[in-house]
Amino acid sequence: MAELKTSRNDDDVEAFLDAVPDAGRRADAVAVCSLMGAVSGAEPAMWGVGIVGFGTRRLRYETGRELDWFDIGFSPRKQALTLYLPGELDAYADLFARLGQHKVGKGCLYVKRLADVDTGVLESVLKRAVEHAKLE
Repeated sequence: MAELKTSRNDDDVEAFLDAVPDAGRRADAVAVCSLMGAVSGAEPAMWGVGIVGFGTRRLRYETGRELDWFDIGFSPRKQALTLYLPGELDAYADLFARLGQHKVGKGCLYVKRLADVDTGVLESVLKRAVEHAKLE
């Protein structure tokens, strides 16, 4: 089986965040990093070359495939700040309704600017995500 490209490594999270070219996206990433650390109680770690993850868990798919993954994480992508959440995102629908401007994909929450969302609601989303990750 091929080695997973997005695995935990010892790259420097602070250096990664400092290298985000857009100042606004960089500030949002630093703020989300701090919030995720506070909510999860875990230290940030690099996963692959572009994701900051918090906590670890063992995922087991119906196919029998297993891999190590983070509980919650994010990436300061060019188009949006991408937050990786565990489970089906329907479980967060009540909170997403109050969050503010965002988009969702399969397992991801996309936020263009942190100022566009209610950070108190975002904190609730992340708390639920951490709880959900522990149940998987």
